[in-house]
Amino acid sequence: MEATANFDDVRQILKEIAESQKETDRITKQNAKLIGDLGNKFGSFTEGMAFPSMEKVLRERFGMTTVTTRYKTQKGSDTIEIDVLGVANGAINTVVIVEVKSHLKQRDIEQMVKILNRFTDYFPEQKGKKLYGILAFVDASEHVMQEAEKAGLYVARIHDELFDLLPQHDFSPKDFAQVTEKQ
Repeated sequence: MEATANFDDVRQILKEIAESQKETDRITKQNAKLIGDLGNKFGSFTEGMAFPSMEKVLRERFGMTTVTTRYKTQKGSDTIEIDVLGVANGAINTVVIVEVKSHLKQRDIEQMVKILNRFTDYFPEQKGKKLYGILAFVDASEHVMQEAEKAGLYVARIHDELFDLLPQHDFSPKDFAQVTEKQ
């Protein structure tokens, strides 16, 4: 009789543990969603802060006549999303892509280079224009900023609530249109 009582106690304890684990899993999932939503809102906030500054930079320093945000296109099942796109025809004949990040990381550089390398596949009407990239960010390590420059990308950091291009000594931006035409 005593063994049966112990067995029933163990079964009850296991049932309580399983129910507790279910509740923990539910709370963890809910917290992950809340954190993800918060990260998305901060990203949108950063993009919203960057747009007026980057529009001014694109128009004044690069001569862009068309500037738009959140530009998205699809080719088959693949899509490209661009935070800020600047285009100028005529004598300037240039496209500038801006990606905005709250904290710039190495993978963001790789992602930007991938977008630039595939750009004319998705936007064939822009073929023949010069093509440059800008990474705008709130925070980045010195090493990552140097890596972005080595990749031929302009970098812009927020300062006094405005994004502006950082001075880059001995920097030569890469025209990604020439890179993609050679491939």
